[in-house]
Amino acid sequence: MKKLPLLFTFFILLGCAEMQQIANQIPQTGSILSNADIANGLKEALNNGIEKQVSKLTKTDGFFKNETVKILLPDELKIVDTRLRSIGLSNLADEGLKVLNRAAEDAVKEATPIFVDAVKQMTFSDAKNILMGNESAATSYLKNTTSTALYSKFNPVIKSSFSKVGADKVWTNIITRYNSIPLVTKINPDLTDYTTNKAMDGVFKMIAVEEKQIRTNLNARSSDILRKVFALQDGK
Repeated sequence: MKKLPLLFTFFILLGCAEMQQIANQIPQTGSILSNADIANGLKEALNNGIEKQVSKLTKTDGFFKNETVKILLPDELKIVDTRLRSIGLSNLADEGLKVLNRAAEDAVKEATPIFVDAVKQMTFSDAKNILMGNESAATSYLKNTTSTALYSKFNPVIKSSFSKVGADKVWTNIITRYNSIPLVTKINPDLTDYTTNKAMDGVFKMIAVEEKQIRTNLNARSSDILRKVFALQDGK
């Protein structure tokens, strides 16, 4: 029997070692996951975040009574809030804060179709990077692929919502009253832009909550595909 050439033997051994390394990363679930399985598992995880968490934000008080995402006043208005309360106008200050959150709740209703489209376009390469990434890798993927579209959708909705819930009148009244106080620095903040960005921040915070649950809590993996796919992450 002829001996195999040394170089040929080396390549065989190298190939076996690489295949074993890949095999060691796959949990013993009785079946090997395909690229499509991994991509589908990541898509399901993202859809769970959208369905379970983002939908909460669209309800009345979804922002206003959720301390994780509640929209507070921008820095330049905090002094306004303090000053109004000091002169007995706490109710006006409270109403001003509430209408910002109501506008965000309206705007988030526009988010789901954008997210669904981003999830559909996810490639296997995207899925693999997300799976083996940090605990917010999926959220970061959505943030990178949807932020421009979300802003374009959210901004006009928030502007319209300000008018619908009376936020424009409330804040015109607040700012007029504040600017009439002697010796204060006059302000005129862009509340539509501010609320748009805060609404987007809230959406991604809530998706991150669900992603962390799936990555760290086995009980949150509610389907067979989620359990199999995220078992790969557990063993990375």
